[in-house]
Amino acid sequence: MKKAVKLSLFMLLAFSLVLAACGNNNSGGSAKTGGEGEGSGAGSNIKIGMVTDTGGVNDKSFNQTSWEALQALKEEQGVKVEYLQSKSEADYQPNLNQFVKGGYNLTWGIGFALESALKEIAGQNPDANFAIIDAAVDAPNVESVLFSENEGAFLVGVVAGKTTKTNKIGFVGGMDSPTIKKFEIGFKAGIEAVNPDAQFTAVYASGFDKPDEGKAAAATLYNDGADIVFQAAGGTGTGVFNEAKDRKAQGQDVWVIGVDKDQSLEFGDDITLTSMIKRVDVAIKTVSQQVIDGTFKGGTTTVLGLKDDGVGIADTSSKNVSQEILDEVQSYKEKIVSGEVKVPTVE
Repeated sequence: MKKAVKLSLFMLLAFSLVLAACGNNNSGGSAKTGGEGEGSGAGSNIKIGMVTDTGGVNDKSFNQTSWEALQALKEEQGVKVEYLQSKSEADYQPNLNQFVKGGYNLTWGIGFALESALKEIAGQNPDANFAIIDAAVDAPNVESVLFSENEGAFLVGVVAGKTTKTNKIGFVGGMDSPTIKKFEIGFKAGIEAVNPDAQFTAVYASGFDKPDEGKAAAATLYNDGADIVFQAAGGTGTGVFNEAKDRKAQGQDVWVIGVDKDQSLEFGDDITLTSMIKRVDVAIKTVSQQVIDGTFKGGTTTVLGLKDDGVGIADTSSKNVSQEILDEVQSYKEKIVSGEVKVPTVE
């Protein structure tokens, strides 16, 4: 594979535009389109497709953020955007192939689960352009984007470790995989850095589209005394929020830490302590812009971490997190960026 490259902060800021809410209420397994853009923008002749994993485009998290980024390109530059929602692993290759056969200029695979399918389709269609989030596909026509989730998770671990009253903290992962393990490992390290006496428990569901499993996992953790649960579980994480909401209504002092986007905007800041932000939107817009500009090359892997502002914590964290704790978070961020603090990750 070509040498991995990292986007500079300047590039990230250039493409990190404010994303407008675009009414993303599409669901089901058939294609959903953003329609033709207004006027004759720079991308008016460009078609970009996106294939989701089984978590669905309305997961309030990872897939939804990706779709919102494409919707923003439609609004800003007239790009035609469309997604296909996968109901099972068997849908991955057919869905990717549908965009290739439709002459799309770029086809996105959203999530590590699509790695094998995208690699296969990219190999069969060397003249088509592909991009994937959370996996590195060694192919000359594929741009791969990875994130240092462990670094962002470390910061919310600091928040959890300093905030907990019971000294018990939980984690719910959507699936036991290397990507989600990075969230768990970084989160645990952040907790231990500021509160070595806290007890940590991780629970995994069987997929990213299992809100009932998420609710059950959260119930187990809260029943065991945890007062803060960090979820990295896509649609499954909705169940974690629902469990916390039910308990808040009963007067229990419990919190959820959101993931990928500021989930307090979706679930409320009365149950969302903070959120770990993963700038999938920046990755989607940056690589897609290369296609619009005619500079897409493929064959590279980009890794976005704290120093790139590729991960972080939500700007709204001050609603529930004290300034003293936020100052400590900032201090750790600076130490991680400088290399003074090394955050563990999956080997």
